[in-house]
Amino acid sequence: MSQSALAALPVETELEPLIAPHGGTLKDLYLPYAEAQALKQRSAGLPALDLNTRQLCDLELLLNGAFSPLEGFLTERDYLRVVNELRLADGTLWPIPVTLDVSEAFAATLAPGAEIVLRDAQSVPLAVLELQDIYRPDRAHEAQQVFGTQDHLHPGVAELLERTQPVYLGGRLRGIQQPVHYDFTELRDSPRTLRAWFEANGWRRVVAFQTRNPMHRAHRELTLRAAQKVGAKLLIQPSVGRTKPGDVDHYTRVRCYRALLPQYPADSAKLSLLPLAMRMGGPREAIWHAIIRKNYGATHFIVGRDHAGPGQDSNGQPFYGPFDAQHLLERYQDELGIQVVAFPAMVYAANRDAYVPATEVAADDEVRDISGTQLRRHLHEGTDIPAWFTFPEVVKILRERHPAQAPRGFALFFTGLSGAGKSTIAQAVVSQLLEHTSRAVTVLDGDEVRKHLSRGLGFSREDRDANVTRIAYVASEIVRHGGVAVCAPIAPYANTRAEARGLVEAHGDFIEIHVSTPLEVCEARDRKGLYAQARAGKIAQFTGISDPYEAPEQPEVRVDGSGAEPAVLAGHILGLLRDRGLLSA
Repeated sequence: MSQSALAALPVETELEPLIAPHGGTLKDLYLPYAEAQALKQRSAGLPALDLNTRQLCDLELLLNGAFSPLEGFLTERDYLRVVNELRLADGTLWPIPVTLDVSEAFAATLAPGAEIVLRDAQSVPLAVLELQDIYRPDRAHEAQQVFGTQDHLHPGVAELLERTQPVYLGGRLRGIQQPVHYDFTELRDSPRTLRAWFEANGWRRVVAFQTRNPMHRAHRELTLRAAQKVGAKLLIQPSVGRTKPGDVDHYTRVRCYRALLPQYPADSAKLSLLPLAMRMGGPREAIWHAIIRKNYGATHFIVGRDHAGPGQDSNGQPFYGPFDAQHLLERYQDELGIQVVAFPAMVYAANRDAYVPATEVAADDEVRDISGTQLRRHLHEGTDIPAWFTFPEVVKILRERHPAQAPRGFALFFTGLSGAGKSTIAQAVVSQLLEHTSRAVTVLDGDEVRKHLSRGLGFSREDRDANVTRIAYVASEIVRHGGVAVCAPIAPYANTRAEARGLVEAHGDFIEIHVSTPLEVCEARDRKGLYAQARAGKIAQFTGISDPYEAPEQPEVRVDGSGAEPAVLAGHILGLLRDRGLLSA
């Protein structure tokens, strides 16, 4: 399609009003400046909660109205109906639970009617929650209803069942100040500011495109055709809050989107960033995305194949059908208000030297494609990326971010009982690694970490969690810079190991290795006499005796430390690294 074909879009002679927000009113929850300052001062004496990344993303979109008609985190009545019926308690369509999870210990200090100040990672107060509800959800039921599965390979399920805390707080929010972003500030619109821009520029028909990946020629062709189909301007609004582990970082993606914009006709496309924490919830998430874009002022929303799908389940099957999202959106089209533009994938037909909808491919067409895995291989090997696939400006940015032959960082995370052989096997792995590579390898052994990084921590659950989180943070920084981190803590709790995985997978690969040596073998070894002291009651909260060890359900590797020599077990682990392309053969 030529650019001139889209440039001649219908001219709107009589400007219609912008589309109404979901529920009729944009719920901007920020207080006027003077009130916000007074509340900020008073908040110093309130119970405080420092939010994690997902909670911060949710808070930002609650406060600026992107989640209209919500006025805060869901109460139990709203939550139950959203989970079971895709509706708020008042009947309004709403597909995804937006909840604030906290620990039992924190919840025990609260009662309905309390006020809680919500803060960012630097303890900056952003809002006050007027607590209406404290409840304990059935998270397994939530996973099944919202995601259609309890398979932990689904990132939304893993987040919910492994890392979400057991108590939810519901209540209204009063905004004190916006979360601070230092990157791409000119692209960070709120619903109110983006609507004002649409008003000022005469944009009334706007088709929004959701993405969490770099855009290439197929995406450009799809969005051009979708905009032409409905006679609308194009809003490219990528999610830059939190996406799927392993996705290209948002800094690189946004640079790619910027490089792509000149490939659209003048005054036909706008780029704006959405700080959304995606759940990868497929059909339900597609409805959520449509509602959010409606709140930002879009009149149309592009839904492609397997929208917000997280890939394959434990049986190697897709979590969602390719058109499940489109079908669910069609069912709720009238209630949504925003028009859904269902569009097939665009594929390159080499014999035509053109992109065509997948539904229009002829039997004699020579279809070509490059998968994400193939693209990463091209980048790693430095081989040519075909011009039909993407634009040279995009390739340049991707090559800067992923230089050829650059090693990918990874963490080996050994977990198991005291005496299981974690440190011994880890040392064998390190020795064999250094036989085959000159890469920087850093060992974060449990005992050594406690002498230095975690000095002063005890063995309460809170302190154990803090110890593992510190190890994971250091490992994530090592991995981020292309290094290898070898970690060997006991790490007895599943939720903390899951948090460690999340920290590392933001930058590279996380290989969980469960050293499953039986308790009786560990106790028989007992070189430090710890088990004997624990049996005698001299050591409280000792893992395996008076405190539980939650064995990993789906580690990448499971080895019995008494089943073979450490060198043999290390060889199995290096074999996995070779299979994953993390270690050359």
